Amino acid sequence: QVQLVESGGGLVQAGDSLRLSCTASGRTFSTYAMGWFRQAPGKEREFVGAITSRGNYTNYADSVKGRFTISRDNAKNTVLLQMNSLKPEDTAVYYCTARAGSSNVHTPRLWGYWGQGTQVTVSS
Repeated sequence: QVQLVESGGGLVQAGDSLRLSCTASGRTFSTYAMGWFRQAPGKEREFVGAITSRGNYTNYADSVKGRFTISRDNAKNTVLLQMNSLKPEDTAVYYCTARAGSSNVHTPRLWGYWGQGTQVTVSS
């Protein structure tokens, strides 16, 4: 079992940066791939990016590639989402998620554990 808690959301202006943090409970954090998804009002939940259990490989949605960076610290049970050059279309609730196995999975239902989400709002 993994419990996930996100933090760091807020209201920013276009072009600003924001860093989201996700802290996991449990002693098996280092065995899970970690991911970030987001969901805007009226839209389906979409993949943002993910990182392997060892942190040696990341993959991103095309819409955030080059602007967002995922990292993790297995000693602290933490995964970060650094978001730069934010755009109004990045406005959404952002969810931290975990799964055993591959990180290169973009389908939400294939991720087993979810945080409660944190709101990110980017004004123009």
